[in-house]
Amino acid sequence: MTQNLFTIFNIPVVLGMPLTVLIIMFPSMLILPPNNTINNRFSSIQQWLIQLTLKQMMITHSTTGRTWSLMLLTLITFISLNNLLGLTPYAFTPTTQLSMNIGMAIPLWMATVLMGLRLKMKTSLAHLLPQGTPTLLIPMLIIIETISLFIQPVALAVRLTANITAGHLLMHLLGTASLTLLSIYLSSSLVTIIVIILLITLELGVALIQAYVFTLLVSLYLHNNS
Repeated sequence: MTQNLFTIFNIPVVLGMPLTVLIIMFPSMLILPPNNTINNRFSSIQQWLIQLTLKQMMITHSTTGRTWSLMLLTLITFISLNNLLGLTPYAFTPTTQLSMNIGMAIPLWMATVLMGLRLKMKTSLAHLLPQGTPTLLIPMLIIIETISLFIQPVALAVRLTANITAGHLLMHLLGTASLTLLSIYLSSSLVTIIVIILLITLELGVALIQAYVFTLLVSLYLHNNS
């Protein structure tokens, strides 16, 4: 059990070729094309969610920050669909890979920082030194603030990876325990199955919330630099 605990996070390979790209592209097939002239319930809910998400994230942004609307909307949709994909049976969850999350976090964070340096360099550099800092503490605080700035994309990626991985591990452990108890104590197995169903419901919320938190933090970095 311990040896197979993390095999659910292994990248699937067929004929020596990883299927990560195909798995990541699969959720995009669930999005309806914009030229669909016939509205149905699914497309109406999709448009309503898009408008609600953009309103929540862009309400405090300036005109420059609102140019990122399409980027942030694509990001939250991409992460949400990949998180939900991992809740289906025998599916691989790309967002449990720290390398992928860092690959998303670093370019977005760097773009916001470079935008801040280009548009308002003095304000961006002023964040490295709080107002009223004693003279003796200035070098130390500049180093601390610089380190905290560079830790932001790492924390962004680790937060998403840890939350998604923890939920999948817990479901895997409870599923294994349920199969073991099924042949020993039927009543205990039924209780475990009910807990798994409740946990899956919770993980549906976590998958969407983590996508929103990731995008919201990128939006916050953008707001501070635009």
